[in-house]
Amino acid sequence: MDEIRRSGSSARWADVVVHRGVARWVEVAEDVTLDAHGQIAQVLAQVDATLATIGSDRTRLLQVIVFVASEQDGATVNELWDAWVPAGHPPVRAMVQAGLPKGCKVELVVTAATAEP
Repeated sequence: MDEIRRSGSSARWADVVVHRGVARWVEVAEDVTLDAHGQIAQVLAQVDATLATIGSDRTRLLQVIVFVASEQDGATVNELWDAWVPAGHPPVRAMVQAGLPKGCKVELVVTAATAEP
């Protein structure tokens, strides 16, 4: 049976789940007092940090689902995203407007390949 590795587990969720070399996790801004640009930039930096902890990088992103509180923030997401994603290595991506917790402008659901088999 293949092992499922969970890190940062709580009663409600795990921070990262890895199975068969694929990691899955969610990122929200640590500082929800920032404007949309600041939160999106912060969340992308947090994705980088998580990728590093699982032995991966942006070229190994498989899928990212972007939830925004306001469709008006879509242009900001795209501007920062286009500068952040490595040329030739875009993941599958969707952007959806959603009701997010108070102050939260963006939430990312990330799937990435890891170095482990």
